Amino acid sequence: MTSGGEHPLKLVVLVKHVPDEAADRLFTAGVFAADLTVDRDGLSCRLSEPDEYAVEQAMRIARRRMDVQICVVTMGPAGAVRTLARALALGADEAVHVLDDALHGSDAQATSRVLAAAVERLGFDLVLCGTASTDSGMSVVPAMVAERLGVPAACEADTVWVGEDEVMVRRDEGTAVVDVAVGMPAVVSVTDRIGEPRYPAFRSIVEARQKTLRTWSLKDLRIPAAEVGLGASATVVRSVTPCAEQRPALLVEGEARGAAARLAAYLTEHQLI
Repeated sequence: MTSGGEHPLKLVVLVKHVPDEAADRLFTAGVFAADLTVDRDGLSCRLSEPDEYAVEQAMRIARRRMDVQICVVTMGPAGAVRTLARALALGADEAVHVLDDALHGSDAQATSRVLAAAVERLGFDLVLCGTASTDSGMSVVPAMVAERLGVPAACEADTVWVGEDEVMVRRDEGTAVVDVAVGMPAVVSVTDRIGEPRYPAFRSIVEARQKTLRTWSLKDLRIPAAEVGLGASATVVRSVTPCAEQRPALLVEGEARGAAARLAAYLTEHQLI
């Protein structure tokens, strides 16, 4: 761990390659059987928006001190390299792509194992990530990674301060504002209140192409293939039901008082209020 400025503060940002929110979901994954996992190769995908806030927070920490090294890590198919390129353009120094066919269908538990192994191999002082991904929204991977690494987790941070050997976070829980301080190394997940991500300049996009991007397999991480992927996952998707493309609309007409009464009756009938 960083001590007394002798070594750079090592920040690892976990990012995820997710389907564009506007894209239709496909649930047959390329060469794999129809196993109801999301076909990321067949969809338009991008860097998960909550993770952009984590990259931005890493950059803000780096701007406040000179001894910071930022590495972004993702686990995903070949196309996930585009997500890493985006994160590098946003300012990260280097990237690691965990790529292995055996990872297909990994649930949160298997994913956390792989990410923790990658973080441990890199070495770290602070792991940053978004509170939840936009495709699953489970919000459990940050805490799982921290548990596997044996370090404290401070989740859903609205503000982050980094000292020499501790990190302090503040979160608004609605009824109270809570301040938490934990020693480093640690894992911190951030909300969208942490600070708006900046759009990368053209020069940053060009420079990102020259930055180091390493690809690691399960063998590199010393994880048996049988312990990840669909077969080793504790959760499984049994069925998928598409949502209606357009929900029926209710048009309330007439004078204000009568229209308000009809609207209130409709909302009450459908248990919306």
